[in-house]
Amino acid sequence: MSQPLLEVRDLSAGYRVYKGFLRVLDGVSLTVRRGEKIGLVGESGCGKTTTMRAILGVLPSNGRVTGGQVLFEGRDLRQASPRELQRLRGRKLTAIFQNPGAALNPVFTVGQQLDAVLRAHHPGMPARERRQRAIEALASVRLPDPERLLNNYPVQLSGGMKQRVCIALALLSDADLIIADEPGTALDVTIEDQVMRLFMRLVEERQSATIFITHSLGVVRQWMDRVYVMYAGSIVEAAPTQELFRNPLHPYTQALLKAVPKLTGGGIPKGIEGRVPDYADPPAGCRFHPRCPFYSPDRCPARPALVDVGNDHLVACYQY
Repeated sequence: MSQPLLEVRDLSAGYRVYKGFLRVLDGVSLTVRRGEKIGLVGESGCGKTTTMRAILGVLPSNGRVTGGQVLFEGRDLRQASPRELQRLRGRKLTAIFQNPGAALNPVFTVGQQLDAVLRAHHPGMPARERRQRAIEALASVRLPDPERLLNNYPVQLSGGMKQRVCIALALLSDADLIIADEPGTALDVTIEDQVMRLFMRLVEERQSATIFITHSLGVVRQWMDRVYVMYAGSIVEAAPTQELFRNPLHPYTQALLKAVPKLTGGGIPKGIEGRVPDYADPPAGCRFHPRCPFYSPDRCPARPALVDVGNDHLVACYQY
């Protein structure tokens, strides 16, 4: 088997806050092959965005990676210099952040920000061609009157328009890996579906790999090749998409699926009792065990490893 595009091994990270150090990521491991579409799912606060930021090396000032490796094309990004990381980000791997208002620079126009990406990746491209490429990028994400939008500042755009500009910026780079952190959050459901279809079509055309962070299991089932289920900073289950939905094994995955409303009826969705643990003092062993209906005091206080149960299906639970 060829070398994975991205391999994350036992990644741990957290944040320094007033009450101590929050141990958010607890040994995260995942693999992305070239051209593969990966879904990363879990409740809010489970560490999905922290995983994305740790991979890219853009944790906030109070964040710190405390262990593990991030191998991109076999090279450990944790050992790369700031200049090397800067060169890789945008060219080889790029991101679409959840908050488009924070991702766009408020003092530059949309056109200036698109042009900066094109100048960085195509230094010999004439200004007229760069402008045309920027207009095409905005049109590709269904923004109206893209030529006029080039002269607008982010503050003049709605949240949905800003998010589509961010998608256009990411797709301009032709990166090998795009990490998308819930890019449809700021969009209404009809526009979200249009942008999702467009995003996936463009990703497939460019043969880019993607890690798609989302709460929507419907989006995952429709578009992703494989799924990683995250709970409280740990990967608890990973499988090809159809295998995971056909045969969910981890109690947390089963609970997530039971919580999804069904258009066909069949009863009221059941929520998951309890809440994500306090990262300042997380439970020992399996972090889900305080909420797990199959809790065993003999086994669960020790951390279970991800085990292969067949069909490329991994699960971290002592039941297996």
